[in-house]
Amino acid sequence: MVSKKIIIEDPLGMHMRPASRLAKMAGDYQSKVTVKFNGKDFDCKSVMLLMTACIKHKSEIELVCDGPDEEKALAELAEFIESGMGE
Repeated sequence: MVSKKIIIEDPLGMHMRPASRLAKMAGDYQSKVTVKFNGKDFDCKSVMLLMTACIKHKSEIELVCDGPDEEKALAELAEFIESGMGE
């Protein structure tokens, strides 16, 4: 299992468009991908669960990947989030 803490830089936070891109990307990996926020775990492969997290601008999340491709998943998903999630 690998993890990384990340600050959300998108001014609108984790809204529908980036959440859907992130869930689609996470779905390409065999590893379990979880976002930890406010003491709760959210399945990163589910757009609806990411939306229920209500992750705002400048919030700190922890991205956790566990499985056969965890290193690659963490590197690519963290880069996507840190780069502003395509916004």
